[in-house]
Amino acid sequence: MKKPALKNLTLNGPQGALEATLSVPDETSGSVAVVCHPHPLYGGTMDNKVVHYTVRALLEMGMPVLRFNFRGVGKSAGQFDEAVGEVDDCMAVVQWIKDEYPHDQIVMAGFSFGSYIAAQVASRIEAAALVTVAPAVTLYDFNAISEINCPWLLIQGDADEVVPPEAVRTWVANTGRVSKVIWMPDASHFFHGRLLELSAHIRGWARDNL
Repeated sequence: MKKPALKNLTLNGPQGALEATLSVPDETSGSVAVVCHPHPLYGGTMDNKVVHYTVRALLEMGMPVLRFNFRGVGKSAGQFDEAVGEVDDCMAVVQWIKDEYPHDQIVMAGFSFGSYIAAQVASRIEAAALVTVAPAVTLYDFNAISEINCPWLLIQGDADEVVPPEAVRTWVANTGRVSKVIWMPDASHFFHGRLLELSAHIRGWARDNL
């Protein structure tokens, strides 16, 4: 794959500017993706390595991919808003995507805290697919999210030191909404040494479902 074109953007968000980067592959597939980063109060930014490898996987499937900083992170205006305003930030980003790619289907993806935001937005926009990596099920109530009808991939490391794997297992068993779960043995929350494998899982699932 040729090196993707990168566009650094400043988008209009509910609290002001949102810092974003759009990666565009040489050939596109008719889908475009948005990737949400981990918790802003614990160092999460759009430059997180798990975010980077998620972007990479979706790019390799021919999708333009937009990642952005939530309010109060990097050059994005505003302050952390307990995953409420961050959903609004993401909805503003999605509206920009719809304006720029009006004929493409939208794939939502997120890591940890970003998984919750991505799932919230996926339920509101009739997303084509949802990818959640190490979703923060003990921090936020995923069961309160409205119906999600698209294909849904969840990837979880069973040595996660931040999101308890057993809590994820219990939630998955009870929710019945996740269409594909991939457990990565001995993988930590940040998938140290396993990022290429993580990317390959996302790429393979996208190939089969989009």
